[in-house]
Amino acid sequence: MTSPEFFIAKRYLFSKKKFNFITVISLISVLGVTVGVAALIIVLSVFNGFSSKVTGMLINFDPHLRVEASGEGNVAEYKQLESRIRDLGYENASVYTMNKGMLATNKSNEVVVIKGVEPDGVSSVSGIKDIVRFGEFDLSDEGGIGGVVIGFSLLNKLKSMPGDTITILSPLGLEKSLTQFVDPKSAQFVIKGVYDSDNKEYDGNFAFISLAKSQELFNLGSKVNGIELRIPDISNSQNVKEKLIENLGSGFSVQTWYDLHADFYSILKVERITVYLILSLIIAVASFNILGSLTMTVIEKKRDIGVLKAIGATDGMITKIFLYEGISVGIIGMLAGTAIGILVTLGQKYFEFYKLDPLTYKIDALPVEMRIIDLILVPLAALLLCFLASLYPSRRAAALEPVSAIRWE
Repeated sequence: MTSPEFFIAKRYLFSKKKFNFITVISLISVLGVTVGVAALIIVLSVFNGFSSKVTGMLINFDPHLRVEASGEGNVAEYKQLESRIRDLGYENASVYTMNKGMLATNKSNEVVVIKGVEPDGVSSVSGIKDIVRFGEFDLSDEGGIGGVVIGFSLLNKLKSMPGDTITILSPLGLEKSLTQFVDPKSAQFVIKGVYDSDNKEYDGNFAFISLAKSQELFNLGSKVNGIELRIPDISNSQNVKEKLIENLGSGFSVQTWYDLHADFYSILKVERITVYLILSLIIAVASFNILGSLTMTVIEKKRDIGVLKAIGATDGMITKIFLYEGISVGIIGMLAGTAIGILVTLGQKYFEFYKLDPLTYKIDALPVEMRIIDLILVPLAALLLCFLASLYPSRRAAALEPVSAIRWE
């Protein structure tokens, strides 16, 4: 059964005999809330889409967690460390080395990151094998010449082709060659595979060789730089990190996929918050319109308020009437804005009406992803602002004295 307060609020809001200035402001308030909620849902969905797309690209290349020796040291007894990690229940683990080196050909020289991996173990911690587009992920030796896998961008910089032989020079050998009459330490490799990670920074700055060749080239002996892990649920990375730190001790540092790109995600977070605050101003302006329209409604309905009080309406009932009116505006705008936001987001997701240049952005349409938390928080925030805007005029109406309200009517 509808309460008297809600019935009167509905009559004030919808049963206008003619359009007047107050009605126009009420419509503008509804439109403001609708546009603000829809814009927030759409923009946050775009942020979510880009974040998920970029995270997918990074995670396909990087591990979920990386365990290294504290400071700048290397891991000597890595087999024992690997065994301890596996005993904790993390089977997808593989050792690696990572050092700067120079790739040289007859046409070009490039300083890149040389990553040494175990050919059989790398697929358990990285998706690098799945993104090889030419050749295959083959790091095996043939007549003392190792295999190397590089990215498309690096292949273009070196002006080479799959199957070409290149030379990798170690910085340790380069330092000695400057002070002594010795050749820098180097080794020849054949380009056996070319990968495409959809990330120009990775494609142009990383080359993969076998772990044994890397240890030999960079004078590591039997040491490695660390161990990489992949877990079933990426969202559980922080908990796994804490567990590893607790069990491995202070001699090791652990980084999650988020830590490896903390600067990027920090910028993305700041941008998301900034956009949220800016677009919330649309809803805030609509809330001020609600405050103005309700205040003028109180003035217009001054006689009605006096009569209601004279026949026994309490201050609480009068307050509820105008609160319900303001909240109704918020609910209408909230529902309409949410519906529009969802429809636009789903339309972009399934029909891709906003296209992008795939040569520039590596994707052919604007990515979007709706999250339940956004569909809950954005409408609730709009409704809260509308409620707060309704408080002052509602209390002003309740404070009217019935005698003074109807004396001159």
